[in-house]
Amino acid sequence: SAAAASFAKAGRGSIINIASVVALFPERFNATYSASKAYVLSLTQSLNAELDGTGVKVQAVLPGVTRTEIWERSGIDASQIPADMVMEVGEMVDTALSGLDQGELITIPSLPNASEWDDFVKARLVMAPNLSRNTAAARYK
Repeated sequence: SAAAASFAKAGRGSIINIASVVALFPERFNATYSASKAYVLSLTQSLNAELDGTGVKVQAVLPGVTRTEIWERSGIDASQIPADMVMEVGEMVDTALSGLDQGELITIPSLPNASEWDDFVKARLVMAPNLSRNTAAARYK
């Protein structure tokens, strides 16, 4: 928050938050980790709206499995994860920075088709007008 205010005052800067694909698919991992990554995604989207027009770039990176020390620290044998699911850190970082340069708010390094994310966002926005109403939906009556 302090960095965001400082960057906004300067009229430039970048904020890169590391979330995870489990923010979108929480049932694939443990609840606490998945919820914390969903928070990071939500924070990034909210910050982006708040900082719109200030010259500050905001990005959330949602990597899948990445070869880091987290696996060893959590007691999980990463060699048991299929190799085609594990991205090297350098590849993830390079992709994140490329996404930032392209102006992506959300970068999912392993997602081959960006239109899939766009479709996800469109589906979410379709609900927006109905998320707060003065009466319950007819299906509940």
